[in-house]
Amino acid sequence: MTTYSTSGRHIAVDVWGVSAERLNDVEWLREQLVEAAEKSGATVLGVQSKAFEPQGATVLVMLSESHISIHTYPEHSFAAIDCYTCGETVDPERAVEHLLDVLKPKKAFGKKLIRGEGEMAVSDLSDAPVVRS
Repeated sequence: MTTYSTSGRHIAVDVWGVSAERLNDVEWLREQLVEAAEKSGATVLGVQSKAFEPQGATVLVMLSESHISIHTYPEHSFAAIDCYTCGETVDPERAVEHLLDVLKPKKAFGKKLIRGEGEMAVSDLSDAPVVRS
């Protein structure tokens, strides 16, 4: 029987000051999340998305290694980004970095969780280059 590592990295980032037009464009968001997954080294298994009325979107990219998602609130120029990957071959920070580069938020606040190794370790991403304020 093959065994896999339970180790994983989970990054959650809240972004503020993003163009409402971008946050409401579900097709563009789909493209960006898939590109983020590819840049991180992940394997995309599928993509689900929903455009809400009168505004907002949710996009979920299912990965062999777990998932990347975004939920948007264009009326507040806000989005919640989530990227969880298992194992050591995928870099979730590269995925989040891509999303920050294309979304161009005025502010971003993030946390990184180390999972699957016992008690979860949480660190602030405020000093990392991917998060700006």
